[in-house]
Amino acid sequence: MRPLLYGLLHLLYPAACHVCRVPLAPAAGPFCDACRSALTDDPHDTCPRCAGTVGPYAHVAEGCPRCRPLRLPFEQAVRLGSYEGTLRDAILRLKHLSGETLAELLGELWAEYAAPRLTALSADAVVPVPLHWRRRLGRGYNQSEAVARALAGRLGLPLHPNWLRRLRNTAMQTRQSPTARADNVRGAFHARPRPEIKGRSVLLVDDVMTTGSTAGEAARALRKAGAARVVVAVLARSHS
Repeated sequence: MRPLLYGLLHLLYPAACHVCRVPLAPAAGPFCDACRSALTDDPHDTCPRCAGTVGPYAHVAEGCPRCRPLRLPFEQAVRLGSYEGTLRDAILRLKHLSGETLAELLGELWAEYAAPRLTALSADAVVPVPLHWRRRLGRGYNQSEAVARALAGRLGLPLHPNWLRRLRNTAMQTRQSPTARADNVRGAFHARPRPEIKGRSVLLVDDVMTTGSTAGEAARALRKAGAARVVVAVLARSHS
């Protein structure tokens, strides 16, 4: 009966790409070929320490010129792509309740596309960057948690959204100057020391990273609670 019901649903609600809404064949998956390629093909070389875009001949063994002078509380960072084009359009849609399914699909696509690289991070657990409860209530869900849930499921890792809590409803980082972003999120996160965190390697997941201030404060809280190391995974890296 399942194929019959699926066929009937397809007749009533034809499948469409979750990004561009182009009609799809029933078994085509959630994205059209063009969007799938645009979402997963990152043409830029990246810094292994902060996931920022670097030139083809940049020396990044100890980080790129942007992050090398900084003391980052996370060990390294990886990204799906740069915050531009199709990926940027998709991420902007995650800021609304209707974007939860898309967030999970992006997480699954990321895990499918970059499974070896994500597995090589040697994480023991996945933790999403939390929203303050007021912002989560207004949005209806946490987009970073939805992405993290899909990543954890595909990678076979436990998801622990309760390991990290946001204490303050900070102003939007996108509205802050680069120098003000660190002050805006300083002390905004708390992780309670617990035996299950101690000595663990944590994969910290967020949707976008710009200066790294948010990820850095979240990683600092996890390290203070006993995590041995924190690696960051973001859907997109921006420098604006």
